[in-house]
Amino acid sequence: MKERFNPLVVAAIAAMVALLVVLFGEMARADVQVVVNGQSVQFDQPPIERGGRVFVPLRGVFERLGASVVYYNGVINATGAGHQVHLTIGSTQAVVDNQPRTLDQAPFLVGARTLVPLRFISEALGANVQWDDNSQTVTISNGGSPVAQAPATIQLHSLRPSSGSTVQSTRPSISARFDGSVDPNSVRITLDGRDVSGTAYVSANDFLFTPPYDLASGSHTVEVMGRNTSGASFDRSWSFTTGANATSNFLNNLSPADASTVASNFNLSGTTLPNAHVHVAAAASALYGGIFRATLGTYTTDLVADNNGRFATQVSLNNVVSGGAVTVRLTSSDPNSGSGATATLNLHS
Repeated sequence: MKERFNPLVVAAIAAMVALLVVLFGEMARADVQVVVNGQSVQFDQPPIERGGRVFVPLRGVFERLGASVVYYNGVINATGAGHQVHLTIGSTQAVVDNQPRTLDQAPFLVGARTLVPLRFISEALGANVQWDDNSQTVTISNGGSPVAQAPATIQLHSLRPSSGSTVQSTRPSISARFDGSVDPNSVRITLDGRDVSGTAYVSANDFLFTPPYDLASGSHTVEVMGRNTSGASFDRSWSFTTGANATSNFLNNLSPADASTVASNFNLSGTTLPNAHVHVAAAASALYGGIFRATLGTYTTDLVADNNGRFATQVSLNNVVSGGAVTVRLTSSDPNSGSGATATLNLHS
Protein backbone atom coordinates (compact mmCIF):
# COMPACT_ATOMS: atom_id res chain seq x y z
CA MET A 1 0.00 0.00 0.00
CA LYS A 2 1.43 3.32 -1.04
CA GLU A 3 1.82 5.96 1.63
CA ARG A 4 -0.03 9.17 0.88
CA PHE A 5 1.39 12.59 1.80
CA ASN A 6 -0.59 15.67 2.62
CA PRO A 7 0.13 18.21 -0.18
CA LEU A 8 0.12 21.07 2.33
CA VAL A 9 2.77 19.32 4.44
CA VAL A 10 4.90 18.67 1.35
CA ALA A 11 4.64 22.33 0.31
CA ALA A 12 5.58 23.51 3.81
CA ILE A 13 8.62 21.21 3.90
CA ALA A 14 9.70 22.42 0.46
CA ALA A 15 9.42 26.05 1.57
CA MET A 16 11.47 25.34 4.69
CA VAL A 17 14.16 23.61 2.64
CA ALA A 18 14.30 26.54 0.21
CA LEU A 19 14.64 28.95 3.12
CA LEU A 20 17.44 26.89 4.64
CA VAL A 21 19.23 26.83 1.30
CA VAL A 22 19.04 30.62 1.10
CA LEU A 23 20.20 31.05 4.67
CA PHE A 24 22.97 28.50 4.23
CA GLY A 25 24.09 30.24 1.06
CA GLU A 26 24.55 33.47 3.03
CA MET A 27 25.90 31.94 6.22
CA ALA A 28 28.35 29.53 4.57
CA ARG A 29 30.95 32.29 4.50
CA ALA A 30 29.85 33.94 7.74
CA ASP A 31 33.25 32.98 9.21
CA VAL A 32 35.00 35.49 6.92
CA GLN A 33 37.80 37.20 8.83
CA VAL A 34 38.44 40.95 8.39
CA VAL A 35 41.82 42.50 9.20
CA VAL A 36 42.25 46.29 9.12
CA ASN A 37 45.81 47.67 9.24
CA GLY A 38 47.00 44.47 10.89
CA GLN A 39 44.22 44.37 13.48
CA SER A 40 41.54 41.66 13.40
CA VAL A 41 38.02 43.12 13.58
CA GLN A 42 35.32 41.31 15.55
CA PHE A 43 31.66 41.90 14.71
CA ASP A 44 28.48 41.28 16.72
CA GLN A 45 26.91 40.50 13.32
CA PRO A 46 29.36 38.30 11.33
CA PRO A 47 30.21 39.26 7.73
CA ILE A 48 27.96 37.75 5.07
CA GLU A 49 28.73 36.81 1.48
CA ARG A 50 26.00 37.54 -1.03
CA GLY A 51 26.39 37.35 -4.78
CA GLY A 52 30.16 36.96 -4.47
CA ARG A 53 30.47 40.12 -2.35
CA VAL A 54 31.38 40.33 1.34
CA PHE A 55 29.07 42.54 3.43
CA VAL A 56 29.96 43.83 6.91
CA PRO A 57 28.14 45.88 9.59
CA LEU A 58 28.01 49.57 8.72
CA ARG A 59 30.39 51.00 11.34
CA GLY A 60 32.56 47.93 11.88
CA VAL A 61 35.34 48.74 9.41
CA PHE A 62 34.85 52.31 8.27
CA GLU A 63 35.46 53.99 11.62
CA ARG A 64 38.67 51.96 11.90
CA LEU A 65 39.70 53.53 8.59
CA GLY A 66 39.16 56.95 10.14
CA ALA A 67 35.79 57.51 8.45
CA SER A 68 32.80 59.21 10.04
CA VAL A 69 29.56 57.37 9.30
CA VAL A 70 26.06 58.85 9.35
CA TYR A 71 23.00 56.63 8.90
CA TYR A 72 19.48 58.05 8.74
CA ASN A 73 16.26 56.67 7.31
CA GLY A 74 17.98 54.18 5.01
CA VAL A 75 20.64 56.59 3.73
CA ILE A 76 24.35 56.05 4.52
CA ASN A 77 26.97 58.80 4.36
CA ALA A 78 30.62 57.88 5.03
CA THR A 79 33.32 60.56 5.04
CA GLY A 80 37.03 59.98 5.58
CA ALA A 81 40.55 60.24 4.09
CA GLY A 82 39.36 63.06 1.84
CA HIS A 83 36.56 60.96 0.31
CA GLN A 84 32.78 60.96 0.58
CA VAL A 85 30.61 57.91 -0.05
CA HIS A 86 26.79 57.88 -0.16
CA LEU A 87 24.68 54.70 -0.26
CA THR A 88 21.01 53.81 0.16
CA ILE A 89 19.56 50.61 1.64
CA GLY A 90 18.20 48.40 -1.14
CA SER A 91 19.69 50.53 -3.96
CA THR A 92 22.65 49.81 -6.22
CA GLN A 93 23.06 53.52 -6.97
CA ALA A 94 25.82 55.28 -5.04
CA VAL A 95 27.74 58.57 -5.11
CA VAL A 96 31.52 58.66 -4.52
CA ASP A 97 33.20 62.07 -4.31
CA ASN A 98 30.17 63.60 -6.06
CA GLN A 99 30.35 61.09 -8.93
CA PRO A 100 27.55 58.51 -9.51
CA ARG A 101 28.56 54.84 -9.17
CA THR A 102 26.70 51.54 -9.54
CA LEU A 103 27.13 48.63 -7.10
CA ASP A 104 26.84 44.95 -7.99
CA GLN A 105 24.87 44.33 -4.79
CA ALA A 106 22.83 46.81 -2.71
CA PRO A 107 23.27 47.36 1.06
CA PHE A 108 20.71 45.46 3.13
CA LEU A 109 19.46 44.92 6.69
CA VAL A 110 19.95 41.91 8.93
CA GLY A 111 17.83 42.48 12.01
CA ALA A 112 18.88 45.86 13.40
CA ARG A 113 22.26 45.82 11.59
CA THR A 114 22.98 47.58 8.30
CA LEU A 115 25.34 45.56 6.08
CA VAL A 116 27.30 47.26 3.29
CA PRO A 117 29.62 45.93 0.53
CA LEU A 118 33.08 45.82 2.08
CA ARG A 119 35.32 46.09 -0.98
CA PHE A 120 33.36 48.86 -2.68
CA ILE A 121 33.20 51.26 0.22
CA SER A 122 36.72 50.47 1.48
CA GLU A 123 38.22 51.23 -1.92
CA ALA A 124 35.98 54.28 -2.25
CA LEU A 125 37.61 55.58 0.95
CA GLY A 126 41.05 55.05 -0.60
CA ALA A 127 41.90 51.76 1.13
CA ASN A 128 43.54 48.68 -0.42
CA VAL A 129 41.50 45.47 -0.17
CA GLN A 130 42.84 41.92 -0.65
CA TRP A 131 41.00 38.59 -0.43
CA ASP A 132 42.64 35.29 0.60
CA ASP A 133 40.31 32.50 -0.49
CA ASN A 134 42.18 29.80 1.44
CA SER A 135 41.85 31.52 4.82
CA GLN A 136 38.66 33.39 3.89
CA THR A 137 40.30 36.61 5.08
CA VAL A 138 39.78 40.16 3.86
CA THR A 139 42.85 42.35 4.49
CA ILE A 140 42.33 46.11 4.36
CA SER A 141 45.06 48.74 4.49
CA ASN A 142 44.80 52.48 4.02
CA GLY A 143 48.27 52.47 2.50
CA GLY A 144 50.06 54.32 5.29
CA SER A 145 50.83 53.79 8.91
CA PRO A 146 48.15 51.98 10.90
CA VAL A 147 45.33 54.23 11.94
CA ALA A 148 45.94 55.52 15.43
CA GLN A 149 43.42 54.10 17.84
CA ALA A 150 41.51 56.49 20.02
CA PRO A 151 42.00 56.10 23.76
CA ALA A 152 39.77 53.55 25.48
CA THR A 153 38.03 56.33 27.38
CA ILE A 154 37.55 59.93 26.28
CA GLN A 155 38.34 62.74 28.71
CA LEU A 156 37.27 66.39 28.44
CA HIS A 157 39.57 69.38 28.77
CA SER A 158 39.46 73.14 28.13
CA LEU A 159 36.09 73.22 29.89
CA ARG A 160 34.10 76.42 29.50
CA PRO A 161 32.75 77.52 31.93
CA SER A 162 35.42 75.81 33.99
CA SER A 163 34.37 73.24 36.55
CA GLY A 164 33.15 74.83 39.78
CA SER A 165 33.29 78.39 38.38
CA THR A 166 30.63 81.11 38.56
CA VAL A 167 29.61 83.06 35.48
CA GLN A 168 27.46 86.19 35.28
CA SER A 169 25.28 85.06 32.40
CA THR A 170 21.87 83.50 31.88
CA ARG A 171 23.04 81.96 28.59
CA PRO A 172 26.72 81.10 28.99
CA SER A 173 28.72 79.68 26.09
CA ILE A 174 29.46 76.03 26.98
CA SER A 175 32.26 74.06 25.32
CA ALA A 176 35.00 71.48 25.81
CA ARG A 177 37.60 69.58 23.81
CA PHE A 178 37.95 65.79 23.58
CA ASP A 179 41.38 64.29 24.28
CA GLY A 180 40.84 61.82 21.42
CA SER A 181 38.82 61.56 18.23
CA VAL A 182 35.10 60.83 18.70
CA ASP A 183 32.19 59.95 16.43
CA PRO A 184 30.32 63.29 16.26
CA ASN A 185 27.08 61.52 15.35
CA SER A 186 27.14 59.55 18.59
CA VAL A 187 27.58 62.55 20.90
CA ARG A 188 24.65 63.48 23.15
CA ILE A 189 24.81 66.56 25.38
CA THR A 190 22.48 67.37 28.27
CA LEU A 191 22.27 70.45 30.48
CA ASP A 192 20.62 69.76 33.83
CA GLY A 193 19.19 66.59 32.29
CA ARG A 194 17.72 68.42 29.28
CA ASP A 195 18.96 67.25 25.86
CA VAL A 196 20.56 70.19 24.02
CA SER A 197 22.37 68.16 21.34
CA GLY A 198 20.24 69.65 18.59
CA THR A 199 21.51 73.17 19.32
CA ALA A 200 25.20 72.18 19.64
CA TYR A 201 28.09 72.30 17.19
CA VAL A 202 29.95 68.98 17.51
CA SER A 203 33.10 67.86 15.71
CA ALA A 204 35.45 64.92 16.20
CA ASN A 205 37.58 67.10 18.48
CA ASP A 206 35.25 69.42 20.41
CA PHE A 207 31.75 70.75 20.96
CA LEU A 208 30.23 74.16 21.54
CA PHE A 209 26.72 75.41 22.31
CA THR A 210 24.79 78.20 23.97
CA PRO A 211 21.56 77.38 25.85
CA PRO A 212 18.57 78.61 23.82
CA TYR A 213 16.85 79.60 27.08
CA ASP A 214 17.77 81.56 30.21
CA LEU A 215 19.34 79.62 33.07
CA ALA A 216 18.17 80.29 36.60
CA SER A 217 20.78 81.40 39.12
CA GLY A 218 22.44 78.42 40.77
CA SER A 219 24.35 75.25 39.91
CA HIS A 220 24.12 73.60 36.49
CA THR A 221 25.51 70.28 35.23
CA VAL A 222 26.69 69.46 31.72
CA GLU A 223 26.84 65.78 30.72
CA VAL A 224 28.48 64.57 27.50
CA MET A 225 28.03 61.00 26.24
CA GLY A 226 29.10 59.24 23.05
CA ARG A 227 31.64 56.88 21.46
CA ASN A 228 35.19 57.28 20.26
CA THR A 229 36.24 56.16 16.77
CA SER A 230 37.00 52.67 18.10
CA GLY A 231 33.44 52.34 19.34
CA ALA A 232 34.25 52.66 23.06
CA SER A 233 31.63 54.66 24.95
CA PHE A 234 32.28 57.57 27.30
CA ASP A 235 30.21 59.60 29.75
CA ARG A 236 31.67 62.79 31.28
CA SER A 237 30.15 65.68 33.22
CA TRP A 238 31.02 68.86 35.09
CA SER A 239 29.16 71.64 36.92
CA PHE A 240 29.27 75.43 37.08
CA THR A 241 27.17 78.17 38.68
CA THR A 242 25.37 81.15 37.15
CA GLY A 243 25.22 84.40 39.11
CA ALA A 244 22.40 86.85 39.62
CA ASN A 245 23.76 89.73 37.52
CA ALA A 246 23.88 88.45 33.97
CA THR A 247 25.21 90.14 30.86
CA SER A 248 23.25 89.48 27.67
CA ASN A 249 25.15 88.60 24.51
CA PHE A 250 23.96 88.98 20.91
CA LEU A 251 24.84 88.49 17.24
CA ASN A 252 23.52 91.36 15.10
CA ASN A 253 24.01 92.98 11.68
CA LEU A 254 25.04 89.68 10.09
CA SER A 255 26.11 89.80 6.45
CA PRO A 256 25.25 88.10 4.17
CA ALA A 257 21.64 88.11 5.31
CA ASP A 258 19.74 84.89 5.84
CA ALA A 259 18.51 83.26 2.56
CA SER A 260 21.10 85.15 0.47
CA THR A 261 22.93 83.56 -2.47
CA VAL A 262 26.70 83.20 -2.07
CA ALA A 263 29.68 81.85 -4.02
CA SER A 264 32.33 79.42 -2.78
CA ASN A 265 34.17 82.39 -1.21
CA PHE A 266 32.27 85.15 0.56
CA ASN A 267 32.76 87.71 3.31
CA LEU A 268 31.02 87.14 6.63
CA SER A 269 30.65 89.95 9.17
CA GLY A 270 28.55 91.07 12.12
CA THR A 271 28.57 92.62 15.58
CA THR A 272 28.55 91.15 19.07
CA LEU A 273 29.85 92.09 22.52
CA PRO A 274 33.23 93.89 22.41
CA ASN A 275 36.19 91.48 22.50
CA ALA A 276 33.89 88.44 22.41
CA HIS A 277 35.15 85.19 20.91
CA VAL A 278 33.25 84.13 17.79
CA HIS A 279 33.29 80.58 16.43
CA VAL A 280 32.22 80.15 12.78
CA ALA A 281 31.29 76.78 11.25
CA ALA A 282 30.11 76.68 7.60
CA ALA A 283 29.13 73.74 5.40
CA ALA A 284 28.14 73.46 1.74
CA SER A 285 25.78 70.66 0.70
CA ALA A 286 23.73 69.45 -2.25
CA LEU A 287 20.72 67.17 -2.70
CA TYR A 288 21.31 64.04 -4.79
CA GLY A 289 18.50 62.24 -6.54
CA GLY A 290 15.99 64.09 -4.39
CA ILE A 291 16.76 61.53 -1.68
CA PHE A 292 19.70 62.56 0.49
CA ARG A 293 21.79 65.63 1.15
CA ALA A 294 25.58 65.28 0.94
CA THR A 295 28.10 67.61 2.55
CA LEU A 296 30.54 68.91 -0.07
CA GLY A 297 32.84 71.21 1.89
CA THR A 298 33.31 72.68 5.35
CA TYR A 299 35.00 75.72 6.88
CA THR A 300 35.63 76.64 10.53
CA THR A 301 37.47 79.51 12.19
CA ASP A 302 37.66 81.37 15.50
CA LEU A 303 37.60 85.18 15.68
CA VAL A 304 37.85 87.89 18.33
CA ALA A 305 35.59 90.92 17.97
CA ASP A 306 37.22 94.34 18.20
CA ASN A 307 36.57 96.96 20.90
CA ASN A 308 33.35 97.96 19.12
CA GLY A 309 32.14 94.37 18.80
CA ARG A 310 32.76 94.11 15.05
CA PHE A 311 34.11 90.93 13.44
CA ALA A 312 34.67 89.74 9.87
CA THR A 313 36.21 86.83 7.98
CA GLN A 314 36.28 85.36 4.48
CA VAL A 315 34.58 81.98 4.28
CA SER A 316 36.17 79.59 1.76
CA LEU A 317 34.29 76.43 0.80
CA ASN A 318 35.34 73.77 -1.70
CA ASN A 319 33.05 71.88 -4.07
CA VAL A 320 30.17 74.37 -3.88
CA VAL A 321 27.62 73.57 -6.60
CA SER A 322 24.95 75.76 -8.14
CA GLY A 323 21.57 75.24 -6.50
CA GLY A 324 23.12 73.81 -3.33
CA ALA A 325 22.85 75.00 0.25
CA VAL A 326 25.33 76.74 2.55
CA THR A 327 24.72 76.70 6.30
CA VAL A 328 26.68 79.01 8.60
CA ARG A 329 26.51 78.64 12.38
CA LEU A 330 27.99 81.37 14.59
CA THR A 331 28.56 81.21 18.35
CA SER A 332 29.71 84.25 20.36
CA SER A 333 31.02 83.98 23.91
CA ASP A 334 32.10 86.80 26.20
CA PRO A 335 35.36 85.84 27.98
CA ASN A 336 34.51 88.11 30.89
CA SER A 337 30.95 87.11 31.76
CA GLY A 338 30.71 83.82 29.87
CA SER A 339 27.58 85.09 28.15
CA GLY A 340 26.88 83.35 24.84
CA ALA A 341 24.75 83.81 21.73
CA THR A 342 24.20 81.71 18.60
CA ALA A 343 22.87 82.40 15.11
CA THR A 344 22.37 80.29 11.99
CA LEU A 345 22.36 81.53 8.40
CA ASN A 346 20.69 79.34 5.76
CA LEU A 347 22.18 80.47 2.44
CA HIS A 348 22.03 79.33 -1.20
CA SER A 349 24.83 78.70 -3.68
